[in-house]
Amino acid sequence: MEHSPKGEEQEGWGPRAWTLLTTVRQHSPLIQCITNYVSMDLMANTLLSVGASPAMIHSLQEIPEFSRHTQALLINVGTLSNDWLPSMKMSAETATQQGKPWVLDPVAAGATSFRLKACMDLIELKPTVIRGNGSEIIALSKASVGPSKGVDSSHDSTDAVEAAKSLAKVSSSIVAVSGAVDIVTDGDRVIGVGNGVAMMQKVTATGCAVTALIAAFVAIDPLHAFEATASALSLFGIAGEIGLEIAKGPASLRMHLIDSLYGLDRDTLFHRINITPLSS
Repeated sequence: MEHSPKGEEQEGWGPRAWTLLTTVRQHSPLIQCITNYVSMDLMANTLLSVGASPAMIHSLQEIPEFSRHTQALLINVGTLSNDWLPSMKMSAETATQQGKPWVLDPVAAGATSFRLKACMDLIELKPTVIRGNGSEIIALSKASVGPSKGVDSSHDSTDAVEAAKSLAKVSSSIVAVSGAVDIVTDGDRVIGVGNGVAMMQKVTATGCAVTALIAAFVAIDPLHAFEATASALSLFGIAGEIGLEIAKGPASLRMHLIDSLYGLDRDTLFHRINITPLSS
C-alpha cells in the first residue's frame, strides 16, 4: 500500500473537516450511544468537547420514543451481553427505518462466537459506518473467530485493507480501520489518515471515543459518510498530537486530548490535517 501524490483532493480536506466541525458546534446533534461501561465517560466528554450532545440510552422501553429526537446512533459492543443485544438491534432497526445514520464499533468481534454472531447480525441492519481495528475488520470480513488479544489488534491497519474493502462492498457501509495510519474505504476509494500519536493507545476507550466523533460528523452530513469519517479520524488524531506536546503521560494526555478538541481552531486544523489517497 503506497501513498499517492498530494493534489487537489488532499488540499480540500481542511475546508471539509472545518465545515463539519463548525456545523457540529453550531447545531449540537444528539447522538444516542449504546456503549460499554469502560468508554462512557470519555465518549461523552469527546462529544461534548466538539459541541455534540451525548445520550447513553439503552433501555428497550425508551428506544422507540427517544429515537425520534436523535440525529445519529452509535453501537459499541465492548461489554456485550444478552440483556443489551436486543436494545442494540432495536435501535439499529429504528435508525434504519427513520433514515438516520448509525455507526458500529465491533469491539473484539472475532474473540468469541457469540460476539461475532452479534456483530454480523448488526451488520445486516445496515450501519452507515463500521469502525474497528485491523483484527476486528478481518474477523468480520471472514466471518470467523480467531486468535484474539481482546480489544487490542494483532494486525496493523494496512494488513486489513483488502478485508476492509471486501466488507465495505458486502455491507454497503463505509469501513474505517484504526492503526498507525487509519484506513477509510467505501470498497473502491481508499484513503489513509496519518494523524495521531502512539500514546493514545495507552488511554483506554480512545478508539470508542473516535467512533462517537464519527457518528457526530456523519449526523451532520450523512450523504458524505466517507468524507465525514475521514475528517473525524483526522481531527481526533490532531487533538492527540496537540495534547501530547504538553502531556506528561497517558493520564494527562486524556485531559489534554479533550481540551484540544474543544479549542481546535481553523488554522491549526488546516496546518496539521493529514489525509492522503492510497493506492495498492
